Amino acid sequence: MKPYTRRRFLALGAATAAGAAFARKPDSVMASKLETATAPSVAITPSIRTFDYNQVELLEGPMRRQFDTNHAFFLALDEDKLLKPFRQLAGMDAPGEDMGGWYSIDPAFHGPPDLTGFIPGHSFGQYLSGLARAYAVTGSKPTQQKVQRLVSLFAPTVCSKFYDGYHLPAYTYDKTSCGLIDASRFAGDQNASAVHLAATEAVMPHLPARALSRKEQYALPHKDEAYCWDETYTLPENLFLAYRLSGNPRYRELAVRFIEDEYFDPLAHGENVLPGKHAYSHVNAFSSAMQSYLVLGNLKYLHAAVNGFDFLRSTQSFATGGWGPDELFRTPGSGQIGESLHKSHSSFETPCGSYGHFKIGRYLLAVTGDSRYGDSMESVLYNTILGVKPLLENGTSFYYSDYNMNAQKGYYKDKWPCCSGTFPQITADYGISSYFHDEDGIYVNLYVPSRLTWSKLGAKLSLTQRTDYPHASHTEFELRTDRDTHFKLRLRIPAWAGPKTVLSINGKSQQLDLTPGRFAEVARTWKDGDRIALEFDIPLTLQAVDPQHPNLVALKHGSLALFAVGHGFEKLDPAASPLTRAQLMNARPLSSGSLDWETGTHIGKMAFKPFQAIGEEQYRLYHQVES
Repeated sequence: MKPYTRRRFLALGAATAAGAAFARKPDSVMASKLETATAPSVAITPSIRTFDYNQVELLEGPMRRQFDTNHAFFLALDEDKLLKPFRQLAGMDAPGEDMGGWYSIDPAFHGPPDLTGFIPGHSFGQYLSGLARAYAVTGSKPTQQKVQRLVSLFAPTVCSKFYDGYHLPAYTYDKTSCGLIDASRFAGDQNASAVHLAATEAVMPHLPARALSRKEQYALPHKDEAYCWDETYTLPENLFLAYRLSGNPRYRELAVRFIEDEYFDPLAHGENVLPGKHAYSHVNAFSSAMQSYLVLGNLKYLHAAVNGFDFLRSTQSFATGGWGPDELFRTPGSGQIGESLHKSHSSFETPCGSYGHFKIGRYLLAVTGDSRYGDSMESVLYNTILGVKPLLENGTSFYYSDYNMNAQKGYYKDKWPCCSGTFPQITADYGISSYFHDEDGIYVNLYVPSRLTWSKLGAKLSLTQRTDYPHASHTEFELRTDRDTHFKLRLRIPAWAGPKTVLSINGKSQQLDLTPGRFAEVARTWKDGDRIALEFDIPLTLQAVDPQHPNLVALKHGSLALFAVGHGFEKLDPAASPLTRAQLMNARPLSSGSLDWETGTHIGKMAFKPFQAIGEEQYRLYHQVES
């Protein structure tokens, strides 16, 4: 499959008649959607695919430690506590303690700012999903048994009554839906599909006739502001997945009903409609666009996802790859991203944003073969999610990465927020995000300590990756196979890579196309014990926060953002005595592969660390430099 070059993408766009819907009246749009739901379509099967969860083993390193910690945490969660709000609202006996925070029922809840009792049971489906994926990764029988037990115990609580007066019915159903889908396809639960269908019918009386934007929800009568935050526009992804899993046309009909064409139509035409929208949920909606494309075969939805992700990266992202200060997209050209560094400590909704970012990155890489999506996933991995503080037993969770000029890591004020649910999902997805395959061979997307196993034409193969990347420039692979096998090995060369990047096989440098921003391809007959090594040329660069603040810059080593830590940066008076670009560019690691960096300035030495190495100390990402 050819990658989507800009020319090819525009050619495909010219062949897509997507603009007619703009002139339709709302009732015509709904009628058209119902016609689409029942009309035959040409489903899309990408030639590039992820491996199964159990085919990628994470080896010792920060990713493996995060996954193991989350797996153990959720495996140990008390089941009565998890099921309590569902049992209470179904009128059943509900033993066990309250979870607290967002998760439990609080009759005194009357809207923000205190969100205790906000959306009872909201993240149950995410915890179920994380456990089902963890079982798929590890094969742990206790994990599979817990998933199946939770589904069995949840089933009798399913009722429409649960959603009476509920703040975010679509939001919670979507997560429940994901958990039951994953319990079925990853944990082998034979009852999950029937429970999912019952849960779907239970929520239907509480959903609007179509996807509603937050602006439309604010215009409706409501008791408090929290009723205006539902996310019906994210429903199509899981509804289409349920349709593909079960073949039940009911899910397909509902998925089409909740496609937010008012969002996707302008995006498909190249109009940036992100500003002002809630950040995470509207990135999450890109995955609904991709499932709409894959099931319905309509290129409009692919265009919307590609253009939306381009706008995200080019006009909304920090040097870390994170986005959405205060959970809102900002107007390009306004300087609001830079201004947020002085106004907010809630810069990036990290576990949720990383989960959504990885998800849409996988979809787009599989369809387009474009390595830039891997570049983006790499940036978010090393600069955001790997630096998240662990969940605490009482539900205290890391929520926001802080990029303020005087920043510090901390926990969210409320227990069991949304990021407590996406955290186990993203860590379970690390492996399937690292490697892809097609009929010709494999793609190495992320450089992480790991082992991939697969078979080809009867041969059994494994590829073991050993690396301290991105803190060290060297990555090495060892291939084991029970017979000589021909396939293509494609290695992502990041867009930032310098000209001295070298690839060698069995100690011999190869004359290959190592163009940055592409997958380098090695096609050969591979033998047992072959070794492949990549030596990256990793440059230091300075990246401005936005075009309106060209002298407010972050220091980066390849994709890795370096944060000033300690007290050196606090002594600086940016107005009276700013740093120079040369001072930042003279930063060096204290030793080869060290996570500690240092540079000299006119007021003394400044220390730097990557986000994952920062503990309780204050830090700063962006620095004012001389004009």
